[in-house]
Amino acid sequence: MIHAYGTWTYALLFCIVFLETGLVVTPFLPGDSLLFAAGSFAALGALDVSVLFVLLSMAAILGDTVNYAIGKYLGPKVFHFPRSRFFNPEHLRRTHDFYEKYGAKTIVIARFVPIVRTFAPFVAGIGAMSYPRFLAYNVFGGILWVAVCLFAGYFFGNLPIVRQNFTLVILAIIVISVLPAVFEFLRHRREQARRATAA
Repeated sequence: MIHAYGTWTYALLFCIVFLETGLVVTPFLPGDSLLFAAGSFAALGALDVSVLFVLLSMAAILGDTVNYAIGKYLGPKVFHFPRSRFFNPEHLRRTHDFYEKYGAKTIVIARFVPIVRTFAPFVAGIGAMSYPRFLAYNVFGGILWVAVCLFAGYFFGNLPIVRQNFTLVILAIIVISVLPAVFEFLRHRREQARRATAA
């Protein structure tokens, strides 16, 4: 992509991060792994890490802001949307439970959890979280997420052992980032089974 599009790569990366965080129908787009890979290529001189940091932080913050606005506008009626190819209401319900458990901190925590990352600002909008409070968590979480993933790639992505196993490292990042959601899902299933047994 860098070879084919040159400086337009920055715009493409901006769009991917913005869409992943800004639209509830695109939770499948890469986030953590994309930032790590971008940082790795920046360390090689193919991209400017400072430009990436500023642009992708802006994309993450703007994405959550748009998602919050959509959630606030659509309101609770989205919970009744049928499951479709592009929208899974179960993801929304799980994120709502996550939000109820962790409160406003979800806006920051969710940055590091795929799928939940996409739905958290949407749920915050539905829950009518005050915008100034949301914005504070949004800015902090967006900058933190981009910094951790991007600079992890920048400083560690070109270590010989990482470069020789780059695909495995990217897969490991994806698996690790999904683990919190998996643990929460299993905990929820165990809780349901316990309640069913008690009943």
